[in-house]
Amino acid sequence: MTSDHPTPKQEKFCQKYIELGNASEAYRQAYDAENMSPEAIGVEACRLLQNPKVALRVLELQDEHRQRHNVTVGSLTVELEEARHLALSVNQPAAAVSASLGKAKIHGLIVEKNELTGKGGAPLQPAVIAVTAEAVKDIIQQVRDEF
Repeated sequence: MTSDHPTPKQEKFCQKYIELGNASEAYRQAYDAENMSPEAIGVEACRLLQNPKVALRVLELQDEHRQRHNVTVGSLTVELEEARHLALSVNQPAAAVSASLGKAKIHGLIVEKNELTGKGGAPLQPAVIAVTAEAVKDIIQQVRDEF
């Protein structure tokens, strides 16, 4: 007979995941991972997040957190727009771009990818992307048009 609730270690993982926002670090703190490689920890953390009991508990904790702090995509969008306007008013274009990118992220227009590996778990080499000032202006305009 199985329980509908996560095990104590799974619960600790869920709590740490909500607190830290990093599944691998949450796994390290909830489980005995001392002798595990970072890659193995990443795999196990990913598996844990796919466990239905764990996934449901994470959603419950996220909902509790949002309700407790009354944080919504809408409220965050308003805050970021205010920050963008302030940054522009004090001639801080980098801060304005940061606020625009923040809005794009919370609306799902930009998705960050973490802990990616290549064949056999080898780390991927970082890519260097040259971005011109004109490209940044285009991105800002697209974000403005969207919101």
